[in-house]
Amino acid sequence: MKQCRIILVGGFLGAGKTTLIWRVAERLMSAGKGVGLITNDQAPELVDSELLRRQNLAVSEVAGSCFCCNFNGFTDAVKQVSEGADYVLSEPVGSCADLSATILQPLKKYWNTTLLIAPLTVLADPGRLASILQGEQAGLHEDAAYIYRKQLEEADIIVITKSDTLSVEEMTQLKAKTAEAFPKSRVMSVSAVTGEGLDEWLADVTTRTDAGKRLLDIDYDRYAHGEAVLGWLNGTVMLHAPKPTDWDEFLKNLIKELQSDFEQETLAVGHVKIIAESGKDYAVANITGADCTLTLRPGVGSSTDVRLIINARVECPPEYLDQLVRNALVQSINGRYTEEVLAWRYLQPGRPNPTHRFSEVVV
Repeated sequence: MKQCRIILVGGFLGAGKTTLIWRVAERLMSAGKGVGLITNDQAPELVDSELLRRQNLAVSEVAGSCFCCNFNGFTDAVKQVSEGADYVLSEPVGSCADLSATILQPLKKYWNTTLLIAPLTVLADPGRLASILQGEQAGLHEDAAYIYRKQLEEADIIVITKSDTLSVEEMTQLKAKTAEAFPKSRVMSVSAVTGEGLDEWLADVTTRTDAGKRLLDIDYDRYAHGEAVLGWLNGTVMLHAPKPTDWDEFLKNLIKELQSDFEQETLAVGHVKIIAESGKDYAVANITGADCTLTLRPGVGSSTDVRLIINARVECPPEYLDQLVRNALVQSINGRYTEEVLAWRYLQPGRPNPTHRFSEVVV
């Protein structure tokens, strides 16, 4: 029986997991390989899932809890997307750690005849990584920064993303510092924009099977608090205009309004993602830390109706995050459009309660 290879791509919020998975899936499919994808979040209505589906990819979503706290839901998703697939790419929640003990070891014990398990990859944004390596908090609460460090500590492979934003010399220095801080992990760099490093990383994760080589010593009280300092909001809204409207311009204004509000309140941003959709057309906007990026390719264009999916992870109480996002929407709408809320959830993650937590490495 043919075994499917599962590749877990972890990393903190805003590290670039979805973009990397998308680019890698394109590469694998162009080589004639079957690919399935699994996304994960504390609530449904995910920008990531919608974006990946729009690339004609087979996507299963595990929502309402992390992979580790819903291992059976995760393996059900694996079954769903692995039929006929050569590879399953899985993206855990960005604030999730302890994946070796709670995901990789159970997979190695219970699914070793069905799956080939790739080394655990953890992505790291170069800006936040540089701050963490200097002993700083990368603009995060100290317990959120603790999660960030623990994610790197358990990685089989650390991949520094967005290499196109650094010079060759800067990236060389950052890789050397990372390797020194985490000597048990292989350190690589990639750019999803230019494709640099993707083939090298793929060669590793599509051939190696030394997954989950060590287990974390992790304080679950700090871990739980590090997640709980983040407010989470997922919302889906339809906007109806009396005449065709430039929704690309609307999206620009909305994301800039949100960024301005977070800066004014000095709130640390895990990430904010918005996808605007009208028929087959769409555009995506992101805030990661102090960065704001807008992708308008192919662009949502002009129409009378648009659907917005909003995902926000910000260091503040969820009720306050709800207030800020709603106010930004009201400011951007400015009485010009009719708003129809299709789904709206805001929450604070509960304490992690893994289905399995192995105390020894499965060999």
